[in-house]
Order: sequence, then structure tokens, then C-alpha cells
Amino acid sequence: MSIRNLGHFFAPRSVAVIGASDRPGSVGATVWRNILAGGFRGPLWPVNRRHAQVGGRPAYSRVGELPGVPDLAVICTPASTVPTLIGELGAAGCRAAIVISAGLDADAGGGRSLRQAMLDAAQPWLLRILGPNCVGMLVPGIGLNASFAPGAALPGRLAFVAQSGALVTAVLDWAAARRIGFSCFISLGDGSDVDFGDLLDYLAADPGTDAILLYAESLRQARKFMSAARGAARGKPTLIVKAGRGKDAARAAFSHTGALAGSDLVYDAALRRAGMLRVRTTDDLFDAVAMLARARLPRGERLAILTNGGGPGVMATDALADAGGVLAQLAPATLARLGDGLPPLWSHANPIDIVGDAPAERYRHALAALLDAPELDAVLMIHAPTAIVPSAEIARTLLPLIADAARPVLCCWLGGPSVAEARRLCIEAGVPVFDTPEEAVKGFQQLVDYRRNQAVLMQAPGPSELGAPDRHAARVQVDALIAGGMDAGGAVGEHAAKALLAAYGIPVVATEIVADRRDALAAAGRLGYPVALKIVSPDIVHKSDIGGVALDLAGPEGLGAALDAMLERVRTRLPHARVDGFTVQAMARRPQALELIVGVSVDPVFGPVVLFGHGGVSVEVTADQAVGLPPLNRVLAADLVSRTRVARLLAGYRGRPPADMDALCDVLVRVGQLAADLPELAELDINPLLADAGGVIALDARMRLQPVPAGCDGHARLAILPYPEQLERQVDSAIGRLTLRPIRPEDAAAHVAFFHALTPQDVHMRMFGLMRELSPQQLARFTQIDYAREMAFIATRPGSGGADETLGVARVVLDPDEVRGEFAVAIRSDLKGRGLGRLLMTRLLDYCAARGVAVVEGVALPENAGMHALARALGFDLHAGADGMVTMRRILDADRAA
Repeated sequence: MSIRNLGHFFAPRSVAVIGASDRPGSVGATVWRNILAGGFRGPLWPVNRRHAQVGGRPAYSRVGELPGVPDLAVICTPASTVPTLIGELGAAGCRAAIVISAGLDADAGGGRSLRQAMLDAAQPWLLRILGPNCVGMLVPGIGLNASFAPGAALPGRLAFVAQSGALVTAVLDWAAARRIGFSCFISLGDGSDVDFGDLLDYLAADPGTDAILLYAESLRQARKFMSAARGAARGKPTLIVKAGRGKDAARAAFSHTGALAGSDLVYDAALRRAGMLRVRTTDDLFDAVAMLARARLPRGERLAILTNGGGPGVMATDALADAGGVLAQLAPATLARLGDGLPPLWSHANPIDIVGDAPAERYRHALAALLDAPELDAVLMIHAPTAIVPSAEIARTLLPLIADAARPVLCCWLGGPSVAEARRLCIEAGVPVFDTPEEAVKGFQQLVDYRRNQAVLMQAPGPSELGAPDRHAARVQVDALIAGGMDAGGAVGEHAAKALLAAYGIPVVATEIVADRRDALAAAGRLGYPVALKIVSPDIVHKSDIGGVALDLAGPEGLGAALDAMLERVRTRLPHARVDGFTVQAMARRPQALELIVGVSVDPVFGPVVLFGHGGVSVEVTADQAVGLPPLNRVLAADLVSRTRVARLLAGYRGRPPADMDALCDVLVRVGQLAADLPELAELDINPLLADAGGVIALDARMRLQPVPAGCDGHARLAILPYPEQLERQVDSAIGRLTLRPIRPEDAAAHVAFFHALTPQDVHMRMFGLMRELSPQQLARFTQIDYAREMAFIATRPGSGGADETLGVARVVLDPDEVRGEFAVAIRSDLKGRGLGRLLMTRLLDYCAARGVAVVEGVALPENAGMHALARALGFDLHAGADGMVTMRRILDADRAA
């Protein structure tokens, strides 16, 4: 299920309330009262099997007696009645129901819960269910209040979706007091059918919604959620409060990285990768709501602070610094203009302190100068009340300026009754109002952070110089280890772990496994001294803790003595530990290298995650780690590194040169590939990974594997699908041998060159308008696609410089139900008429058929005769609309298309 039939929730023509009642205090009575009071203009039908009237209106004893089919039903009856009611509604033609009833985990008989019986009853009719165990929903724009919330919502352009019913009622109350409106207000409840992913898909395409706010306690179906969240966040601000931080933050695990499974760091990484902004508390959410509801989005992060008191200005500046914000540096021209109308004692800097006796005209002069200054992106106006001029007079003077401003202006009216009128005037004018400087800065900075997150996702990685990993060798080795090369817990020996890393191009130190002293001496002779010696035991997790590591052994005598002492320590401290031998490895002499940790763990919700941080024996103490979801590229890998404290050391300090960041990022990319390619990989620690100006090298590695069921989709556990290499094809064409393959982020530069090779007329045909350059957002949208929702096949060949050049592209964007796909195709202007369009479209149609897509559609300008001819040749039906645009449609599966 996805967005199918969701429209009935948001724009019903009629509503039936099943369980509507006159009994005071009952849920049915409250819902019926709210829906009557909301002003909904369509038919409203109460269903009550005991009473002929409810609230003075005729009531119906059952669904079959209703005078029409309700677009939306609201069920407020006991849990045991819900499955039967859903079946009756579906059979009658209803396609959406809000189930407010709780208790559906009870047994329904036949081995099913009432919840499953409800879903089974809905499935044949594609009837969508919101809830159960929810407060309901409100759509203020059409007067729909299908809830038992204690108040109504004002119309607006914010969508709010929450799992917590209590939070729904609290936010409603808070927003009403501040005159903040909503496009919809939804209590998700248990989310048995309609979930966050469905609602994100719907709201992303809703023209009446400008921003989306979520409150989540738990998330399921990670890939569906990530695809929907990424799509929504690209188009409009999408904020989330994720509750439950720290509940599962630590557990006993085989590896350091494995301990992170289920931790809040993983949620942070997933939400960041989706492009959403995570806020930590409901207070933060309210601050963000105030900004989103009232202010224009800032174009940058430079803030000017205008105040009539030094103290509040300092408080705001401190809050901005703590949040990592940017205080705007005022240009000489701006300072001069400010000075023309301010007293000599003004601050002559940002914060702009215009002195405590400032009249309204002084505020107006200063704000006008700041709004014209190109070196800032937003203004925070802070006013502390004085007896000299009423705060309301200042507000009335400033509001016309603020209304016409091209950048956001935030107001902070300090105090209580003396500034109440000023607050009210701003709220009614749609200006964001905050009670304290800290709250105002927080609200502004949240939107800045959102823009930063989006900017990272819009960055285009350069062409990849990484060679393909030896996947065949890795697969052979994993199969052998699963068949009998690991212990009962799945632990893999260090030597085997390093061999897998080497297959993926990750530099590892030369290592040999030995059984005893004689073999150790022989191995050291082959590797060359100095060497390191490490114990091999399935019962010893952290070797250094029991003296199981000896470094810088310069010769045979030192190696032998270290081996004997190591064995003695193990026998004394862990007498029952099994000792399978030792590893001898060449010493990596990198005196200026930093010790890092890179690893993989599998989160129960989001699947494999990649960890990076400060490593070594003190990894738990430093607790300097960040995680990211695979697959990674160099841009995402660099962002992952930047979120740790050790990043500052890697940049170089006190004469130490910077580490080779390209080499480090390549290791992170490779580890992400490893996690995506090997579904058996359960945990991995590379610790330490040494990094310096000369590159990186893995000194130690721990790995745990676990078998996967036969026939299991290797990518099923991934929240984000990796590049589908299996879809690449080599084809012969009229212009020679070509590669047809899916587009990937690293194709950005080639895609820009491809766009520049299109004539203005061809750009007009493809884009339905004139365009000279692709914006960063457009380039990201075209090259950083979600393979779970869309596909773009490009035709490439080696260019004159050796890099692949893009010759043409055919893309399709699927609806969330994968029933329909919208296609587009473009061919380099100098290669048109050579069969490339047919090649790419045939490949695209084959792909859609394999995915089960029922209908492929596209739109072309009436003068695009070449596109019309290609579509007809490929079996499309063409129809001209009233506006002249030509719709091209081909049915691939008639049953699903019906």
C-alpha cells in the first residue's frame, strides 16, 4: 500500500461516524460534536445501532442503511466490532476509514489478532485505514475535524503528523494560541496501514502544504520511509522529532561498531541522509513551527541582531555561537547608513544596539538599512520594554517594512503584559514571534541546519577513480567461511577478515597466521623485522586488555620472549580461553598517523550502517563517532568524517601535514560497498586504521558473519538501494559500441556537458522552457536518483579525455504504488536520428515491464514531431489535450492498469 485512496482522507465528499453518540464523555459523542462544529459542508451520517437520532439528526443502525456511500468513515466502536465494520464499509464502496478504537491486539480467533482481521477485511477493497488507536485527523481548509481533540485547528500550510495522541492535542492548543494554521493535522496511532511513508508521499505532492512536521516514536519499513522522506525533503522543509533517544543506545556486542546497532546515532544518520531536519524536543519543534509558519526561508545563514539593549544582544550572539551559527559582518556602506540615523553611542557593529531610549523611528531606520544590506540573510529584532515608547507603537511602525521584506525578520518581545499588544500585532501579521533571544536563534538556526543538510545532499561527487572490487573472490571466501571457516558465533579470524578487506581494495598490513613459536619466527623472517604479535582466540574480544598484543619486536629473541609471556598471561587471566595461535604482522611505522576506527553494524530498523571515528584502545572513552547509511560516495564519506572531533586533527595541526582525505574517504566508500554486497556481514571493526599524509592502512580487523536464507534478496536489508550494476548492458549501435547503464551521482560532470551539447530548441522540447544552465538542485535531482522509485538509463562511450561521455538519457519516475511511470528522453543534439532514442526507450520499457509497472506515460510539446514518431513506433497511444500538449501512453499490464 502507498498513496492509493489516501485522497479520501483529505478531501472527502461525505463522512459517516460509526459509533456516534449523545452519551456525554464518550469518544463517539466527542467526535460527532467536533465534526458538526468543524463546518464540514458535505453530508454527515451518524451510525448508532441503538438510537434513531444522534444530536438531533437521523441515525442509521448499520452501514447498509446509509443513504449513500461515505467517502470517509470514522469508527468509534469497541475493538471487537472493527473487522466486521471494515468489511461492510469496503463492500459498500467506502475506501477510507479512521479507526479511533483501541485494543486491536486482542485475539480474533483462528490464530489472528483483531488488527490482522481488520487488515484482511480491508485488503480486497483497497480500503485504507488510519489508526487504530488514534485521535483522528483534521483538515481545517474544508472544515473537517474527524477527531476527539479538545480544540480545532486554524487553516494554514503546515502539515503535522504524530504517533502520539497526547502530543497532537498539545500542539493544537499551542498553535491556536499563536494563530498558527495547518493544512492537515494527523494522529497516526498504531499505523497498521497508513504510515509515515504513505503520508510523506501524499503530502510531498500536496500543493496546499508548504512544510511537513513529524513526531515519531518508532519507524518501520526503513526503505519505504527513506524513499518517501528523501522525496518529500527535496521539495519542502521536512522536520521530525524522534522520541526515545538513548533507550537502546548500548549493548554487549562482538565489536565496538556492533554496540551501535539500535542506537540513536543511527536514526540521526538516516534522517540526515533523507535530507530531513531532526529537532530534539517539542520546544525545538514549536520554535521551528513558528519559523516555518511565519517566515520566508533564509537564503543563507548570516544573521543580523537588532536590539535596544546590549544584554539581550549578547545573549542572542552566544546562542548563535553555541548553535554553530554565523553572525553577519556588516559592510562599511551598511555601517555608514546605520550611523546616519543612530545616536553616537550605538554599537557600530553587529549586534546593532540602538540604545535603550530608541523611539519607533530609530527602529525603522535601522531595520530598513539592514533589509537592504546584501551581506546578511535574516534579521532578529529584540526589544526590551521601556517607559519611553510603547512596544505596540514600535510594532506598528515596523510591520509594513517586515511585510515587504525579501528576507526573514524574527521578533523577540521580551517581557510580559507590556509587550503583549506588540506580540499580538506581529502574530496577526504573520511575523514569527519568540519569547526569548535563545528561542529565536534556535528557530532560525534549525532552518539554516536544514539548508545545510540539503546542501550536502546536493553536492555532486567527482568521477570515481576507484576500481571495481573483486566481488567474485570475496563471495568465494564468504561462502567458504559460512561453510565452516568461522566459530559458532560467526567470528572470522583476523587473517580472513583482512583478505576480505583486500578484495575490496582496502589497504591492509601484511599478516600471517601461525600456530606456535617456531612458525612465528619463520613468518617474521619472511615479513622482515620489526613485527607485531597478536593472540588468536575466539574467547578474547579485546586482545590488548589481557596483554595479547606486542609491538615493535625487533628480532627473533624478542619475538620468542613476547610469545611466551603472552601465553602465560592468557593462561593466568583467562585459563579457559582457547588459543588457536597467533598473528605475525609487519610493523607499520607511521609515527604521525592517527588511529581511526571504521566499521559496519546492522541496525534492526535501517539495516547496515557504516561507522567512522577516533580509534585505538581508547575508542569507548573518546566516544568520537559518527555513522552513515550505505551506499556512500566521496561527498557523503567526507560529510561523515566532518561530524567527528578527530576531523580537526586529520586536517593537520602543529606542523603535522593533513591526512590523505581522498584515501580515507575511499576506504569508507569501499566499506559501504562491502556492507551492501555481502548480506552475511553482521559486524566489522577496522581498528586501528592508520591515516596520515601518506594514505591509510588497516592494522587490525574483526568480522562476524551470519548465514542468510537461501534465495534471500541480498539488498533486502538495505534502507537505500545501491547502484544497480546488474542493469548495465553493452550494445552495438549506429555510432559504435555503447554502454547502457543506470545514471549515478558521479555522472554529474558528464551530465552538465551533455546538457551543454543540447541546442536551445532541444532544451525547450525537453524542459518545456528556455534554460541555459542546470542549477545544483536540478543536477542533483537528475543524477542522484532513488533507485527504489525511479530509473534513468544513459548511453555512454569513452570520450576524448578518457572519461565516459553521456550521449542520451531516458528516465522514468514511478508513482509510490509502482502502477504508473512518467517517462522523458533526451538525445545529444548532434546524434539525433541515429537510433539512440529507440535503444534507450526500449531498455527503459523492458525495465518497467520487469518491475511490474502497468502504464508508462509522457507528455510532449505539439511541435515535437520526432518524439511523437518515436512513441508511435514503440507502441504508445498519443492524444492531444485542449492545451495542445500531447500525452503518450503505453499499457504494459492491462489488469493492473484497470
